[in-house]
Amino acid sequence: MQIKSHFQFSKQQRNGIFLLLLLITIFQCAYFFTEANLANDSLEKEMALNSQDLYVFETEIEALKKIRTEASKPKIYPFNPNFITDFKGYSLGMTTKEIDRLLYYRKQSKWINSVKEFQKVTKVSDSLLAILSPNFKFPEWVTNPKKFNNSYSKTKNKNSTPKSFEEKIDLNTATAFQLKKVNGIGDKLSQRIIKYRNKQKGFHNTIELQEVYGLSSEVIIKIKNQFSIKSPRVINKINLNLSTRDELVTIRYIDYDIAFNIIEERTLRGGYKSIEDLKKVKDFPLNKFEIIKLYLQLD
Repeated sequence: MQIKSHFQFSKQQRNGIFLLLLLITIFQCAYFFTEANLANDSLEKEMALNSQDLYVFETEIEALKKIRTEASKPKIYPFNPNFITDFKGYSLGMTTKEIDRLLYYRKQSKWINSVKEFQKVTKVSDSLLAILSPNFKFPEWVTNPKKFNNSYSKTKNKNSTPKSFEEKIDLNTATAFQLKKVNGIGDKLSQRIIKYRNKQKGFHNTIELQEVYGLSSEVIIKIKNQFSIKSPRVINKINLNLSTRDELVTIRYIDYDIAFNIIEERTLRGGYKSIEDLKKVKDFPLNKFEIIKLYLQLD
């Protein structure tokens, strides 16, 4: 007995089924590619957003780094270049040689009173000078001497009248309070006078007041009117005509070159007749003659 199959289709039915399967396949592929494209678009958008967020984040990080770097930089406040120390000079960007030149200059009790003079002494570069000089702060009597002098000339000093030697206070025992009674002397100048006095173990002569930074000639005159040196510092004077070069260089403002010139001039002259003859010595610091003279004597 022959069994009849239930799955027998005519040619037309088979073509219809094949067409249906083809359409289903096409729709499935179209759906797949559409979903894939949508997924890619979504991913690209997400990546674009992530890139933008990353850029914003990196920008914020860079800004914070700059702020931190600026905050970590040492702030430079106005300062007097005459009082630059080794550490201060190093932190300002100065080289060891530049710092040493400044310290050697100050060791001679010389003072820098201008930006130009600072560069001349230290030999710093123009670029470093441009950074440092806006922060230089010199005393008013240096930056505006006319105003400084006028302010004192207009002010009556009750202590301006000279006193007798007995009435005057000994400059070597005077206190800061007593010094400040002189018109033109405040806390800083009184402390500088006492600091210089202590360093030198007392004044030998009032001419040494010229060595105190900030004291103008007018103020020095006022000091002399009220103070005298009743207990002068003892100085072991050097014989100018018998001194060696090593002895001469122990005197302030005389280095080996000047000492050599002094001895050479002494040899040519057959000995000095007067200490004033030193003014004719080559490279002799004439502006410090009165100070140097305190340490010398003749036969």
